[in-house]
Amino acid sequence: MSTAHADLQARLSGLYVHPVKSCAGLAVTEARLMDTGLDLDRAWMVVDAQGRFVTQRELPRMALVRPQLRALDVVLRAPGMLALHLGMNEVESPTRVQVWGDELAAWDMGQVAAQWLSDFLGRPGLRLARFDPEVTRLASRRWSGDIEAPIEFADGFPLLLASQASLDELNARLGAAGHPPVGMERFRPNLVLDGVSAQDEDRLAELRITTAEGRQVVLRPVKPCARCPIPNVDPASAAIHPEVLATLSTYRANPVLEGAVTFGMNCVIVQGAGATLRVGDAVAADWRFE
Repeated sequence: MSTAHADLQARLSGLYVHPVKSCAGLAVTEARLMDTGLDLDRAWMVVDAQGRFVTQRELPRMALVRPQLRALDVVLRAPGMLALHLGMNEVESPTRVQVWGDELAAWDMGQVAAQWLSDFLGRPGLRLARFDPEVTRLASRRWSGDIEAPIEFADGFPLLLASQASLDELNARLGAAGHPPVGMERFRPNLVLDGVSAQDEDRLAELRITTAEGRQVVLRPVKPCARCPIPNVDPASAAIHPEVLATLSTYRANPVLEGAVTFGMNCVIVQGAGATLRVGDAVAADWRFE
């Protein structure tokens, strides 16, 4: 179906890349779409001494680790710490890591990065791993269906989609209960839609994004995103505000996931790897009928 005859017309109002899994994300104006999602999204991951991934669920201070992507390196900054510079294409030694149920080969980033993270996060034995591009890790075929969707260290899917209207609805409910509003960064999406109604992202069959170069990117929302307590973590202070998830739970219990509280949709890439997405790109979509 052409863009002109789509059920819904919207635009990309936000793009976020999270270079180190569960550390602060970056709002960017453009990002290259790879087979695995946005370029360098969840390319690095903090692991414990056994190689198991750690997140803000256990260590809320991870929210205060702020990455900066530069041409030749990624720089990590945190309060009270000297900046940690990591060569964009440098790794130190092979290792094995575990993310959810997947155990896979990866690259260790060395002792300096390990000590930096252990010191700031207050847990001995932490390491920083880099995804090995020779490794294939796939999203669940239960949800991706006929699409073989490779991912790096993301929880389960190449892209997470949310809408500004859904956040506005949550903030209205928080405000009515006397709580301050929250930002989109708490929900760690990759793509944010504007020009749609609250929760419209839950009901879309496919999205077609027309890039500035005239390429068409086709994305398919496949699974609602069940929310853990990470949205309760204030990204500016790492303080816990349980009213965020508590408020969501009053109206976002999703029967598709047996009543789990959801916000946003996990997506797979149908077409368009290699294209550059930009804030402001036009998005057309059709409703999903089941």
